[in-house]
Amino acid sequence: MDSQGEMAILIIYTGGTIGMVRDPGTNALHPFDFSHIQDQVPEIKSFGSTIDAIAFSPLIDSSDVTPEFWVKLATLIEKHYLDYDGFIVLHGTDTMAYTASALSFMLENLQKPVILTGSQLPIGTLRTDGKENLITAIEIAAAHRDGQPLVPEVALYFENRLYRGNRTTKTSSEHFNAFSSPNYPALADIGINIKYNHQAIRYPTTLRSLHIHQRLETDIAVLKLFPGISENMVKAVTRDDKARGIILETYGSGNATTEDWFIREIQDAVKHGKVVVNITQCLAGKVDMTAYENGRRLLDAGVMGGYDLTTEAGLTKLMFLLGLGLDSQRIHKNMEFSLRGEISS
Repeated sequence: MDSQGEMAILIIYTGGTIGMVRDPGTNALHPFDFSHIQDQVPEIKSFGSTIDAIAFSPLIDSSDVTPEFWVKLATLIEKHYLDYDGFIVLHGTDTMAYTASALSFMLENLQKPVILTGSQLPIGTLRTDGKENLITAIEIAAAHRDGQPLVPEVALYFENRLYRGNRTTKTSSEHFNAFSSPNYPALADIGINIKYNHQAIRYPTTLRSLHIHQRLETDIAVLKLFPGISENMVKAVTRDDKARGIILETYGSGNATTEDWFIREIQDAVKHGKVVVNITQCLAGKVDMTAYENGRRLLDAGVMGGYDLTTEAGLTKLMFLLGLGLDSQRIHKNMEFSLRGEISS
């Protein structure tokens, strides 16, 4: 039977809407002291678990997130890894999917829950979604069976759905169900009961120590194609000497214009050592460069297929692989291989 008793959970508040309350004097929103989290959300006292909280200093708006932030967060989890059974990362929604994806690659051999959540309304407002998101995230992080966590991976919880972190993308700036996982089923559906989709959850097959990766290559460009894109704009990306990788956001199943100048620029970029990854602009579906001639031209030019990667996962995975110092052949192999459940097998 699932249980939350005698567990230790660490809440890490990085910033974002969820940690705001209104000043009774000015009515202005400001971050509250997360060491007193149980005063704001007294319901968590009923868990019967040890729940501690720490906050970044300074707090960060998620629009200001950088790879240095990810390294700081991963290092903090590593520092406390042996002291807690699960971790909650409270994060702004704008770049939460990027952070969830990055952490999935950086936290190698992760065998404990790392659940990201946040809210669309501050926790100190009457209609906040923050309390439910936080309470449920804690319950999921603490859930275990026979001494083993039920969700031992980086996941994102929002509005009644638990998703694999590197499968998520933000799809709404207004609705409480702000995130979706277009190409992978939810890890859990939350209603009166929490229904875990155990077949979708990644469970470790061997016991290994946590290892964090701190090197991420940031000289990567995202080139989104659109009808009428000019040769000069493409050249600004493909001929940038500092760019080591390019995420090419294409149409449909991985198609692009077959104008000679465009194919030539992509081909030359690959010849000069740039890693070019094809990711579809479509919310759902996958890249298949063999389906149409337009896609095959990219394949022949040396472009790698991103299959059903989200842009968030594709970008952070490429940052991770380039940071490992791998050659193009090994990067090609790993981009098309699922490392953390980020692509469908």
